[in-house]
Amino acid sequence: MNVFHILWRNVMHRKVLSLLTILSITLTTGLLVILLQASDGVEQSAEKGYGPFELTIGAKGSQTQLVLNTYYRVGSPIGNIPLQVLQDLKQEPEAAHVYAMTAGDAYNRYPIVGIEPDYFLTRYGDQRLQAGNMYARTGETIVGAHVAKMLDLKVGDTFHGSHGLVHEGGKSFDTNSGTNVNSTTKDQEQEQEQGIHPDEHHEDNTHVEESSDLSETHLDQATANRNAQEHHDDHEHFEYKIVGILPSLGTADDRAVFTTVDYAWHVHGITHDEDKTITAILVQPKSLLGTQFIKNKYDKRVDVQAAYTSKSVADVVNVVDQGTELVSFVSMICVVLAAISLLLSLTSVVTERKKDVGLMRLVGKSRRYVWSVLIGEGMLLTCVGLVFGLLLGHLVTYLCASSILEWTGVHVNAARIVSGEGWLLLGTLLIGFIASIGPAWKVYRVDPLQLFKN
Repeated sequence: MNVFHILWRNVMHRKVLSLLTILSITLTTGLLVILLQASDGVEQSAEKGYGPFELTIGAKGSQTQLVLNTYYRVGSPIGNIPLQVLQDLKQEPEAAHVYAMTAGDAYNRYPIVGIEPDYFLTRYGDQRLQAGNMYARTGETIVGAHVAKMLDLKVGDTFHGSHGLVHEGGKSFDTNSGTNVNSTTKDQEQEQEQGIHPDEHHEDNTHVEESSDLSETHLDQATANRNAQEHHDDHEHFEYKIVGILPSLGTADDRAVFTTVDYAWHVHGITHDEDKTITAILVQPKSLLGTQFIKNKYDKRVDVQAAYTSKSVADVVNVVDQGTELVSFVSMICVVLAAISLLLSLTSVVTERKKDVGLMRLVGKSRRYVWSVLIGEGMLLTCVGLVFGLLLGHLVTYLCASSILEWTGVHVNAARIVSGEGWLLLGTLLIGFIASIGPAWKVYRVDPLQLFKN
C-alpha cells in the first residue's frame, strides 16, 4: 500500500474534522491573499497613478486633496486658478510638458475632465483607442473603459452633464462648496406656505435680531437655489457626444469622461479671458533641478500652490500602510488559529495512529516510510487548504475588482501573482510541517512491542 493511499484513507476516516481543518486553512490563506492583492493594487496605482507629472499646480489648500482629485478622481476640486498661470508655465524653460485640467462636472457620478488630448500621449504613449477617435471639438468626449462598461456606452451616444451634483437621499449637493442647494428646513417651508415672514413673528425688541438672521438665511437659501437652478439649466442645454472609448489603462482614468479644456467656459457662457479659470495644471519638468526651481517659484505666488506629486501620494500610501499593518496583525492571529486547528486535528488521533505505526515498524517498514505517513497527513491537509485558499483569494479579488475601482480608483489585478504569495506559500507549508512534527514524534517514540503487549 503506497503512502498516498494511506494518507487519503486516514483523512477520509475523519471527514468532519478534516473538513473543518481544511476550511480553517482555506479561509486564512484566502484572507491573506486578498490582503496581498489589495496592498499590491494600492502600490501599483500609487506608482503609476500620476505618470511623469512630478508637479501639480492648483489653488491654495490641501496638497493631498489637490493630487488625489487631479490624478485619482477622488474627492472634489479645492478651487480654481487663473488661466494666466497656464500661460506663465508654458513659458518656463524647465517645463517639458504642461497640461491644464478643468473639473467639477460629472455624468452619472463619473467626473467630466477637460484636458488636452496630448496628455494621453505623454502619459501612456502611443496607444490605440478601444473604439472611435480622440476628441477635437468642444462637446466631443472620450470615456474611460470602466465608464463605458458600467454605463454601457458606445461611440455616437450623447448625454448631458451636471455641475458636480451628487444625488443622495433626495437632496442635491454641490461637491465644490459642500452646501445643500435644494433643501429648506421644515419650519421655513411651513412659513413660506403660510405667507409668514421672519420679521413678523414677534414685535418686541428681544426677537428683532433673531428675525433678521432668519431673513438672511432665507435670502442665502434663495440665492443658493437660484444658482443651482442656473447651473442645472446651463448643463441641460449643453450636449456631449462620445467620439471614442479609451482602452483599459490601469489607472483612475478608466473611470472618467474626458473632453476639451474649454468645455466649462462654454457651459457657463464665459467668453472673456480674464474670467476663465482652470482647476489644476499638470507639469512634467525636464529635470530634478527644474522641478525644484518651478516649485519654489510658484510657491511664492499668492494665488496658487505647487505640490510635489510623489510626496503627496507617498503620504497617502503611508496612511494606507498603517491600516494594512493592523489588518496584517489580525491575519497573523488567524494563521495561529489555523495552525492550532491543524495541531488539534492531528493530536486527536494519536492513539489510533500508535497502532498503525507500531504495526508498520513490526513488519519492517523503513524510517522514511513511517515518517512520511506521520508528517504526510498534516501536510496533505495543509496543501489542500492552501490550494483552495489561493483560489478563493483570487476569486474574491476578481469579483470585487470592479467595485474597488469604482469607489477608490485603485486597480486590483486578480490574475496577477504578487510577490508576497510565494512567501505565503512557503510560510503555510512550513507552519503545517511544524504543526505535524509534535503529534508525529509522540506517536513514533512509542515502543511497538510494549504497545501490542498492553
